[in-house]
Amino acid sequence: MAYVVERKPLSLSERLYIPQVLAGMKTTLKHFFAPKVTMEYPEQRPAIPPGYRGVPTLVKDPHGREKCVSCQLCEFVCPPKAIRITPGEIPPDAAHAHVEKGPKAFDIDMLRCIYCGLCQEVCPEEAIWLQNQYSMSGYTRAEMVNDKAKLYELGGTLPDAHFKWDKKKAAEARGNAHH
Repeated sequence: MAYVVERKPLSLSERLYIPQVLAGMKTTLKHFFAPKVTMEYPEQRPAIPPGYRGVPTLVKDPHGREKCVSCQLCEFVCPPKAIRITPGEIPPDAAHAHVEKGPKAFDIDMLRCIYCGLCQEVCPEEAIWLQNQYSMSGYTRAEMVNDKAKLYELGGTLPDAHFKWDKKKAAEARGNAHH
């Protein structure tokens, strides 16, 4: 059995949508006289909040040496599998042969990266850092894959408290830890 719902008839102003038109005009006038919130990007840039997770990059130590030892933890922990590392051996006659490994190739696909920051958190050498850069663009998919050279260019140099490259300093740091 069907129920018939009686509706009250609309008044003239309701049929002409006058209340709705006036409510819309009120909103329009409110925004018309409010201060502008639009930025003239790229001349004006937004303030980056503390703790912002931006583009992952590789950094070097103060002497310009690679901090990455190709442990591949960042590659394993990356949820979208955006990081690809090809480990390479350091020649035994090199000055820093005690490090054993370094990356032959290190690629981060920025189209896959979700800016989660897990790669930075898991890195034991503090070789990968998230920068404050938020504007990454390119015309092709290949341009959005940052290779090792591009990652170091974006990352720059950061202080190193690990001393892995300097045998003497590393031995001193271990000796001070035991005392």
